[in-house]
Amino acid sequence: MNDEVIKKIEEKLDDIRVFLNIEGGDVEFIKYEDGYVYVKLLGACSHCNFLDVTLKDTIESYLKEEIPEIEGVINVTL
Repeated sequence: MNDEVIKKIEEKLDDIRVFLNIEGGDVEFIKYEDGYVYVKLLGACSHCNFLDVTLKDTIESYLKEEIPEIEGVINVTL
């Protein structure tokens, strides 16, 4: 089950990545655990003033709409 969800997550992140790349940013999938997707925003997205908006209103909203198993998205800062 998790493998199927992870595959869907990666496919949907590829859809979003196109738009992030236009602005000089990117998103890296870290893991899926207990209904939450862990990502790392990269490039321009990692320090943008709209990081929270991008994370919640774009990435999380899109993933939750497309993949019902997802409860939320968390940005990992390493």
